[in-house]
Amino acid sequence: MLFAQPPLHFLAQINVARANYDQDDPRFLGFISRIDAVNALAERAHGFVWRLKSEAGSAMDIRAAEDPRFLVNMSVWQMPKALYHFVWKTVHVKVYNQRKDWFDPLGSAHMAFWWIPRDDIPTLEDGMARLACLDLHGPTEYAFGWDNLPPLSPEEPNGG
Repeated sequence: MLFAQPPLHFLAQINVARANYDQDDPRFLGFISRIDAVNALAERAHGFVWRLKSEAGSAMDIRAAEDPRFLVNMSVWQMPKALYHFVWKTVHVKVYNQRKDWFDPLGSAHMAFWWIPRDDIPTLEDGMARLACLDLHGPTEYAFGWDNLPPLSPEEPNGG
């Protein structure tokens, strides 16, 4: 099932993970030491619109669950190709490829996409609801994954 980008809509995404370590644990330094640079790269990327962050400028201190090791990331992109390029064609992929050093699989959905009107900004509550819906019901127009986006091009199938 593919969900094409509606006119005048952007792509919102949420992804979550549970860290194996506290943020001040030296074993987590490989992730912590790169997160600000990766986020700065995202904010400069073509097609980037918005990302979830606290007044301090980070999402690392935003609590989406009572567990302080449960981390959340949300962002909005003008089009799937822009997000795809950032995720799979920048230094982000090097950090992503090391995720097993810092995170174990959740056993539930860890990422969801949805379309939002161009002038909307998603809330954390909305993102968490989309993630829960995807986990419970599978892909729908309300929440879906990489595989439910139309192919970017024959040369660049969707990541994920």
